[in-house]
This record gives sequence, C-alpha cells and structure tokens, in this order.
Amino acid sequence: MQYNVAQLLKEPIGATRSYQVEQGFTGVPKIADRVCGQLVMLRTHQGILVNAKLDIESSLMCSRCIGAFTRPSTLLIEEEWFPIIDLHTGRKLSPPVEEEEASRIDANHILDFHEVLRQYVISDGPMKPLCRAECLGLCQHCGINLNQARCECDAGQRDQRWGALAALLDK
Repeated sequence: MQYNVAQLLKEPIGATRSYQVEQGFTGVPKIADRVCGQLVMLRTHQGILVNAKLDIESSLMCSRCIGAFTRPSTLLIEEEWFPIIDLHTGRKLSPPVEEEEASRIDANHILDFHEVLRQYVISDGPMKPLCRAECLGLCQHCGINLNQARCECDAGQRDQRWGALAALLDK
C-alpha cells in the first residue's frame, strides 16, 4: 500500500486525494486477510494527514481450543506523514521531534501505509483471541477439543485427597 504523493505535496494546504482500498494480503508476515475501505489524504503545512476507515478480516488462532477463525474489525486511522526531502529545493528536511520512522515520506515521495496499518491491526487485536466466548478449550489430559466431543478421561484422574469434595459434585 504505497502511494506517490509528489503531486499532492506540490498543491496548496487543504488539497485532498481519496482512494478506495480493496486488498488481500499474502506472504509472511501477513497483516490481515482482507482490507477494504476509504483512505483520504489531506495536504497540511508540514506534510500529509491520512484519515482512513478500513474494514479488515484477520485469521486468528483461538487461545483455548487452538482452532482457526476469522475476526472482522473496523479500523479508524488518523496519522500524519512528513517528507524527508523538500520537493521544490531537494534539500533534506528535519522531521518533527515526536515523529516515528514509519510515518515518513521517502526521497521518491512515496507514502508507505503498510507499517502503520500493521501497527493498527496489532493494537486492535485481542490479547487472548477466542473463537467464541463460550469456547470450552482442550482437555488438559488427553487434548481432545471439548467443543467437538465430550472427554471421559478425567474421571479416573481425580486426586484422591479431594475425594470427599468430588463426591459432592456427583450429587
């Protein structure tokens, strides 16, 4: 997701460009399975402000049952990119102090949206992804997926010291 913004950098403050995004990702590392939405670029006094509303689908692995599932999400992105080269004079520009490496427009006037999108997808994702809230997970003894079948192995695995309390469970 790279955009040549040389023409937009030549235009006055307030000029905009709008792009429709429809992209699938392959390869490693994969950011998301599918990204689609609207991306709007606005010329500012220092660089280019990007506003995007993107619908994404990501393949995740459930932290309980280790099954694969797809998670849809909507990202609202607002980031400003700064050029490293002045378009008119060709001299190197110093970036603002708080500016990150990912939000720089390179010497060829290419705005690379890939790294910022990756960071937003990671921060939007859950810490412990679950295929569904009521996922039962795997049996701790035999490893069977408890969402698909009932396990009988834990009946003989009880600790005898807890026998009196286990008898209450059977009632």
